[in-house]
Amino acid sequence: MENFEKVPAVLLLADGTAFYGFSAGKIGTTTGEICFNTGMTGYQEIFTDPSYFGQILVMTNAHIGNYGTYSEDVESENIKISGLAVKNFTNQFSRRMTTTTIQDYLLDEHLVAISDVDTRAIVRHIRSKGAMNCIISSETTDIEVLKTKLAETPDMNGLELASIVSTKTPYFIGNSTAEKKVLVYDFGVKKSILQNIADRGCYLKIVPANTPFEETTSFDANGYFISNGPGDPASMGYAVDTVKKILAADKPLFGICLGQQLLALANGVSTYKMHHGHRGCNHPVKNLETGLCEITTQNHGFSVREDELRANNNLEITHMNLNDQTVEGFRLKNKPAFSVQYHPEATPGPHDARYLFDQFVKSMHV
Repeated sequence: MENFEKVPAVLLLADGTAFYGFSAGKIGTTTGEICFNTGMTGYQEIFTDPSYFGQILVMTNAHIGNYGTYSEDVESENIKISGLAVKNFTNQFSRRMTTTTIQDYLLDEHLVAISDVDTRAIVRHIRSKGAMNCIISSETTDIEVLKTKLAETPDMNGLELASIVSTKTPYFIGNSTAEKKVLVYDFGVKKSILQNIADRGCYLKIVPANTPFEETTSFDANGYFISNGPGDPASMGYAVDTVKKILAADKPLFGICLGQQLLALANGVSTYKMHHGHRGCNHPVKNLETGLCEITTQNHGFSVREDELRANNNLEITHMNLNDQTVEGFRLKNKPAFSVQYHPEATPGPHDARYLFDQFVKSMHV
């Protein structure tokens, strides 16, 4: 828990707005699309969520690092965010299970971060102006130099990122003698999602994003899971074709987040980039079938078009966001397929929506 040297750093937005602070993590320069998460806990799970790939994350909680890091609190093998901005970078921790300080963790993961910035002002700016690219640097605070580097960063619109974070080779999770088998398409899946399915008596085979459907049939899965992931779903024609083939085979299908967007595209419903997205663990969603409200964990910058969904007689909206009335879930009327835009696994919480995994497993026949 030793103090570490801080040097001046700057966060520059694409619209020219600059925020000055001090270095955290690795000294360096990084770029990505800026976004913010409103969760008060779970920063390590958030950092390692593959859906954040290509993004610089602003954490709105005032203290980040105060409970250190723990090797088990990860959703993938390494940090997936491109950079981090926080108010108070708290290297002193107060948790017995902690294995490393947050500074050592970020150094080990080679992550560039900035601290001592007004995260409230940054979030208010994003909420007003919308998501945009940004750059963080603790190597130089020369705005003109950073503007030149930032101009080279690709826009998230049209960016295909899922195949980058996906597994490169198939692997298995769960008991091989389990009654039900699930084929998982990994577009950036989180470990806790896989564990939630395995815990319900399923044997999982996880395959790379670009695996042809024809290569998965030998596994003889009882159901298919389409995972969360980063990037623009409209750029993933290969994945949309895969979902169409799963539906044609009448296999039970469950999609989460990017999985919902791909299921929509496979049914002729388009997607769009949101103004600043949903990221946090306190988003209220109404289940239209039960009338109950769920407090949900979310992380997405794209969504599906409600008007097109309602115009499709074969689709039914099942969940709606109570903050902005965006679509949070839908199902097919003539196929055993459904999806939600949020994250029902919600590690570390809340767990209001984990019933969806039960619903998926129940839909599978042996």
